[in-house]
Amino acid sequence: MAAPSTRRPIIPTAPCSASRCRSAKRRTEIVQEPEATIYVVDDDPLVRDGLDSLLRSVGYEVRAFASVDAFARHTRPQAPSCLVLDVRMPGPSGLDFQARLTAAGDTIPIIFLTGHGDVPMSVRAMKVGAVEFLLKPFREQDLLDAVAAGLARDRAARADAAFGAGLQERFATLSQRERDVMALVVTGLLNKQVAAELGVSEITVKVNRAQAMRKMKAATLPDLIRMADRLGLAANR
Repeated sequence: MAAPSTRRPIIPTAPCSASRCRSAKRRTEIVQEPEATIYVVDDDPLVRDGLDSLLRSVGYEVRAFASVDAFARHTRPQAPSCLVLDVRMPGPSGLDFQARLTAAGDTIPIIFLTGHGDVPMSVRAMKVGAVEFLLKPFREQDLLDAVAAGLARDRAARADAAFGAGLQERFATLSQRERDVMALVVTGLLNKQVAAELGVSEITVKVNRAQAMRKMKAATLPDLIRMADRLGLAANR
């Protein structure tokens, strides 16, 4: 009597060239990011399990869900992540969910998967910020490349947000006079012009300018100008 067969998880993949297959075999040497989490949302359990298996095989932490609502209920840690999302599912579609995330200010990078894609659909997804729009069957390496791009985008966004928050914290330590001096200095005014504008001595301007640069951790005037631009000081004048 034949032994019962074991149902293996599958993902819809396309044949690869010899070079791409060699690249896929080497992927475990290239991708090792245990601190990153990849979220997978697909209603097909075989596809979902296959994606989970593939992504875990290269070192990613994976959380898989059968619906967008199940994913939405999950509390995500503050760590680099991206979302692999099927377009067509029962209930809210992947594109509808993308719009929901965007409206909520959630910028998690999204890689869309679909077996029924068309040009308008992919254009719509990419315009709203999707990383990639992969048509099934797809190559495993194409998915892994898209995931890597998504994580790079998320890391950059998190670093930029942290930089902005740090600027706000440092700016909050400035006295009102230091803020006034900084706002004028970054417009290109000389110390004596700033002094005339504020009705104070040039020495007072020099002292407050130095204090502002020290507190903002600006090594040069161009540094301070870039910081002021990020803080929107020029736009506020």
